[in-house]
Amino acid sequence: MRRMKISEFQKRIEEIYFARDSARGRDGTFVWFVEEVGELAKALARPRQDGGQNVREEFADVLAWLATLASIAGVDLEAAAIEKYSQGCPKCKAVPCAC
Repeated sequence: MRRMKISEFQKRIEEIYFARDSARGRDGTFVWFVEEVGELAKALARPRQDGGQNVREEFADVLAWLATLASIAGVDLEAAAIEKYSQGCPKCKAVPCAC
């Protein structure tokens, strides 16, 4: 299985879904994102009878919806994450956080 950088993943999600998601708009797409977060919460609360497959799928769905929201908002998700967290904790700069 090939690994992707966050920027590659965001671009792939754009290729697959951007036209439909941007037509729905930011607010409508955000509602779908929140629904996926809820599905992840349910999957985490359930016993893992499937070896964790459902939890993995829900994490992937949440990441995909987050990526499409970032694209709609004009945010490079990878650049934003690096900018905020590359020096450690944004408040104390320690790794691990010492706040």
